[in-house]
Amino acid sequence: MLDGKTIAITRSKDDAAEFISLAEQNNATPIALPTIELISKGEKIVDEFLNLVNVSNPDYSVFLSSKAVTILFDTAKNTGKFEQLQLVVANTIVMSIGPKTSTTLESYGIKVNHEPENHSSIGVGEEFSQINAVGKKVIIPRSGASNSFLKELLNKIGIDVVELHLYDVCAFKDTTQWNGFRELFSQNKVHGVIFTSASSVRGFFEIMSKDYSKEELQNNLSQISLISIGTFTSEELKKFDVPFVVSEIHTVAGAFDTLKNL
Repeated sequence: MLDGKTIAITRSKDDAAEFISLAEQNNATPIALPTIELISKGEKIVDEFLNLVNVSNPDYSVFLSSKAVTILFDTAKNTGKFEQLQLVVANTIVMSIGPKTSTTLESYGIKVNHEPENHSSIGVGEEFSQINAVGKKVIIPRSGASNSFLKELLNKIGIDVVELHLYDVCAFKDTTQWNGFRELFSQNKVHGVIFTSASSVRGFFEIMSKDYSKEELQNNLSQISLISIGTFTSEELKKFDVPFVVSEIHTVAGAFDTLKNL
């Protein structure tokens, strides 16, 4: 199936352990492509979170990525406010978007009460519909690059949403790690790429367009199996006019299975 194939994922090596393991089990050569950098908004995010909780008294905390969890809790550790943050979050009903985010929350001593079957913003909306949370308040600490889809969806259900932006996202600056990929890409020796977020799509095209014209990129990518992990990633890929397939299950393992079946 994937014997001898070279496949890439738009994640750093540290974040791509599951993908690398799956590729190696299938005798494929994995490449991790760090496409984005997260820039924390600084130590103030912990106080801002604590103040927002104090003022709005939310019933639920919703975490949409393991990155958001790590940045918030590690900043709290560095500023001596970890126990305070832990207590405040534990006093809410905690929802996590998926398994990786849940594991990360649990590593900071936070019990996860809800995890939607569909690991996406739509899944979070479905979960809230099922638990009948009309009139409840929700706090969502998240990326500054995120769109307003989830907030609007929860507002429609009748849920009051407070968002706190913890970090900004930009394209990965040190692209020396891309040299091997670029070389194989030029020789049409890359067989598949899994895109894991809308911002990683933007980062990928920003980095690659420094070395390739739009036509070259589109031509080479049209010969590769491109997989989108979910809805928002797909919306971003459409802007670049390249053919892709959407993973039915919005996880790395689901995207990998989709690639394998192609």
